[in-house]
Amino acid sequence: MAIEVIMPQLGESVVEGTVTKWLKRLHERIQEFEPLVEINTDKVDTEVPSPATGTVLQLLVAEGETVRAGTVLALIGEPSENVPEVQPSGRTDGEFAASKPAVAASAPIRQPEPASPVAAFDRQAEVGFISPIVARIAAERGVDLSKVTGSGQGGRITKKDVLSYLEVKQPAAPWEEPASGELFRPTEEVLGEFKPAATAPSMKVQPLDPVRARIAEHMVRSRHTSPHVTTVMEADLGRVLAHRAANRPAFERDGVNLTLSPYFVAATVEALKQVPIVNSSWSDQGIVLHPQVNVGVAVSLGDKGLIVPVVKNADQLSLLALARSVNDLSERARSRKLDPDEVQGGTFTITNHGVSGSLLAMPIINQPQCAILGIGKLQKRVVVIENQGPGGEPGDSLAVRPMVYLTLTFDHRIIDGAIADHFLSVVVQRLQAWA
Repeated sequence: MAIEVIMPQLGESVVEGTVTKWLKRLHERIQEFEPLVEINTDKVDTEVPSPATGTVLQLLVAEGETVRAGTVLALIGEPSENVPEVQPSGRTDGEFAASKPAVAASAPIRQPEPASPVAAFDRQAEVGFISPIVARIAAERGVDLSKVTGSGQGGRITKKDVLSYLEVKQPAAPWEEPASGELFRPTEEVLGEFKPAATAPSMKVQPLDPVRARIAEHMVRSRHTSPHVTTVMEADLGRVLAHRAANRPAFERDGVNLTLSPYFVAATVEALKQVPIVNSSWSDQGIVLHPQVNVGVAVSLGDKGLIVPVVKNADQLSLLALARSVNDLSERARSRKLDPDEVQGGTFTITNHGVSGSLLAMPIINQPQCAILGIGKLQKRVVVIENQGPGGEPGDSLAVRPMVYLTLTFDHRIIDGAIADHFLSVVVQRLQAWA
C-alpha cells in the first residue's frame, strides 16, 4: 500500500511551509529516511525525509506552492501498486475542490508559470541604474540605452539624454503634457511604473524565491501595522573595545569568537530589564508584556536576504554564553542549518547594518515586536570630552574616540519618545561604562 508523505509541523508556531525543491523525481527510487523534499518555513529550509523505501509514485504539490501542515505532499510505494486518489488538502492559496482529480502518477508535476516581464529596467547590467520613465521611453521608441551618453550624476542616463538621442536619430514625437487640472498622468514617473513594448529587448523578471517573498510580505505588513518612529543616539565604545581586547584570548580558549554583537545584546538586555515596556507587543486587548527576553540578531545571507535567529532567555546568559549562542546561530544561519523554532519567539530585534558601512539607518520593526535596535558602523571621530579644570571651570578637550550611532525604531502605539529615549540611553550608558 502506498505511503503518504505528510507536510510536518516544523515548529510550535509553524503551521505552513513552501515546497522549494523536490530532491527526487517522479518514478525515482528512494530509501527510507533519505531526503525527499526541501521545505521553507519563515526563511528556514528543512529537508523532509521519506517515511519508507520505495518509488515516488506521485508528487502532489508543485515547487513554490505553500501548504499547511498535514497536507499530503507525495506518495511512496511500488510501481505495481494501484495508486489511490489523494487530495492535497491544506493548501493556503484557496480551497481545493472536492471534485478535483488527483495528480496522475504518470503526469509530470506542473511548475507555476513565470511572471510576465513588467516594470523591469532595460539593459541595466550594461548602463547602470535608470529611472522607470527613461526605461519606458526607451522601450516604446526602441532605443538601445547602451548607445546613449548619460549626462546625469555618475553618467546616469536622464530623460533629456534619451530625447536628445532620438532627435538626432529620428524626429521625436512631442511630449504630451498633462491636461489642465490633472494632478498627474498614470504613466508619469511619480507612479514608478511603465508599460514596455511586448518585444522590448533584454527584458527580464527575476522570480521571487520564498525567502524574498516572505521578507517583502513581512516588511510591508510591518509598515502598515504600526506607526514607526526612530530616535538616534551615539555611543563611545572605547571601554567595550578595551574589554574585548583583554578577554578575547580567554574566549578563544573556550572555542568562542568574541565579536561586538554579544556586547550589544547584553546592553539591550539591561535596557529591557529597566524599561520592560519595550519588551512587549500590541494586541486589541492591551499591551502584552513578555515574561521572557528573547533577542533576535539579524544575519545577512547576502543576495539571499536576511534572517533573524533568536537568542532565547538572553537575560539569563553571561557574556561568554551570549557570544557562544550568537556565534552558533549566525554560523548555522549562513549555512542554512537552523531549525524553524530558532527564528520564532523573538521579543526584540537587533540589526547591525554597520557591517556593510552604513552609519545611520531606520530599520523596520520585526512584527509583532515593539522596537528594533539599529547599529551603525564603528568609526573613529573627533568628539568633545567634558572635563573640569582645577578651579572647577570647564576644561573641555578634543579627542579621537571609537563612536557608533544607535537607532531605536519603535511602535508609537506602545511607547512614546521619552520612554524610547530612556531605553536607548540605558543601552548607551551600559556600553560606555563597560568594565
